[in-house]
Amino acid sequence: MTRFARQAGAAAGQDFPTYEALHSWSIADPGAFWSEVWRFADIQASRQAEAPVRHLHRFPGASWFPGAKLNFAENLLRFRDEQAALICHSESGERKEISHAELHRRSMALAGRLKALGIGRGDRVAGWLPNTAEAVIAMLATTALGGVWSSCSPDFGAQGALDRFGQIEPKALIACDGYRYAGKAIDIRAKVRQVTERTPSIRHLIWVCLLGEAADGLAFDSLSQGLAATAFEQVDFDHPLYILYSSGTTGKPKCIVHGVGGTLLQHAKEHRLHTGLSRADRLFFFTTCGWMMWNWLVSALATGCALVLYEGSPFHPRPRSLWDMAEREGVTVFGTSPAYLRGLARTGLAPGKTHRLKPLRMLLSTGAPLSDEGFRHVHQAIKEDIQIVSMTGGTDLISCFILGNPNLPVYAGELQCKGLGMAVEVWRQDGRPAAVGEKGELICTKPFPSCPIAFWQDPDGAKLRDAYFSKFPDVWAQGDFAESTKHGGAIVHGRSDAVLNPGGVRIGTAEIYRQVERIKEVIDAVCVGQEAAGDVRVILFVALRPGAALDAALAERIKRSIRTGASPRHVPRKIIAVTDIPRTLNGKIAELAVREAIHGRPVTNSAALANPDALQQFQQMAAAT
Repeated sequence: MTRFARQAGAAAGQDFPTYEALHSWSIADPGAFWSEVWRFADIQASRQAEAPVRHLHRFPGASWFPGAKLNFAENLLRFRDEQAALICHSESGERKEISHAELHRRSMALAGRLKALGIGRGDRVAGWLPNTAEAVIAMLATTALGGVWSSCSPDFGAQGALDRFGQIEPKALIACDGYRYAGKAIDIRAKVRQVTERTPSIRHLIWVCLLGEAADGLAFDSLSQGLAATAFEQVDFDHPLYILYSSGTTGKPKCIVHGVGGTLLQHAKEHRLHTGLSRADRLFFFTTCGWMMWNWLVSALATGCALVLYEGSPFHPRPRSLWDMAEREGVTVFGTSPAYLRGLARTGLAPGKTHRLKPLRMLLSTGAPLSDEGFRHVHQAIKEDIQIVSMTGGTDLISCFILGNPNLPVYAGELQCKGLGMAVEVWRQDGRPAAVGEKGELICTKPFPSCPIAFWQDPDGAKLRDAYFSKFPDVWAQGDFAESTKHGGAIVHGRSDAVLNPGGVRIGTAEIYRQVERIKEVIDAVCVGQEAAGDVRVILFVALRPGAALDAALAERIKRSIRTGASPRHVPRKIIAVTDIPRTLNGKIAELAVREAIHGRPVTNSAALANPDALQQFQQMAAAT
């Protein structure tokens, strides 16, 4: 960020501004700021924009870099040398390396074959794939043609895939025959055929044979071989690139359309400035193709770094699997979630003592707030001098509102700094700015390039405005319950729609989870509010380690931890042991589904859950609690 700060500082009339000054300039003069990002990241375009931004007063509705023509895949495939672009690992120990030159050749060869099949500008191509090289190549080939890519992971059920792909009407489906997880081979051909038969728009089914099973239709390997025979289709800055999906636990998932330029520019800022990536880096993020972090990960190809991909269970065949890989490949930036870090802590493994991790300089964590305890565990068990970056943002903006900075100090339990160009604040419910340390709604007051260009099948934009702009007019409400800190960062206390409200006091669920994590007998938990006698009582459900029992002593220890670590108001009225905690397919706690279940109300889309059977115990105890 140092070189950028000098350039941007000169543009803003300062020699070398502080981060606070740089951030202030970035939101006061967004046209100048994002133009500087464009130049710094060397965005490849066949035609430059007529202006940086128009209609900045419209939110939503601002027009970024009108008149520019560019191609997403061309920017990611800018390097054509023999340096590693993809290093692919599987839980079975297989390793495959693909250079930037080979990635370009294979992606463009597939693009040529897709073009011959009638795939072109604006056509949707769906991927039902694990996190492998084939997924990256398929995305690059699709976007090279100006097509629109949308993917989900192979552990989605048939209905979950239909709920997504059925809405966007893809012309082609690229699917695996199966995948391996925790030592098991899982054949998904039957559900792929079911989805294909029930989606009339699919004209071409292309198989990625990972299990070696015979399959009807076209074979990916043969299509991605041969000479590249097509050019990069030049499209507008706001041309559709990706369709991502909301979790869908309260109905069919929303189809969120993100544009070419906004995604490219925002990711370039986050990768080059906030993460400090260069060609010398090896970036790993444990993700699936159904989570926005996969899209964020693959954009880093534009920096020239190597992406380290992993497919399978992170704890198979042994808890140290990811760290064996990190050591072997010299991973410099390691991305994961608090859920994985908690699971690692439960194994007792300390990778910093068992592995050589000298190149590792940064650990990224997202998907949920990382607790103080999580920060301490990383420093104690993984690496003392590593920078920990807890991030928040998401599918809605395909990027981050608050993330990291290699040049600023890190404070345990806090998200480090607001993203450059992101006018992020915390507001009270009445629409007034909250004081430092006061909890409220995380909002963004000004447009940013990666704002969704649309929801699918929402021609007048009513669904998009209702999703983000209904709480405060012309202001984006992210749906997070948060507070600003005196250090310029933030603490996220959970989702706004899951905030507990006992006695009229708003409590974030993450505040409770942070304390429960300290109890070694508890492996997972979900906290919800239950309506009772005109008020709300807090119910905590805990899943325990094998052999542990929720007796009076353990219940009191849990309450004491919450009482002393948070406040007496946070102490749940009841603590109930369950065998499993429902989570979404992206691994997030399904608080809203649990809340509906314990009130005896139907959960409208249990197919959006990774473990829908876990809901049964909550539905059965609805009357008892």
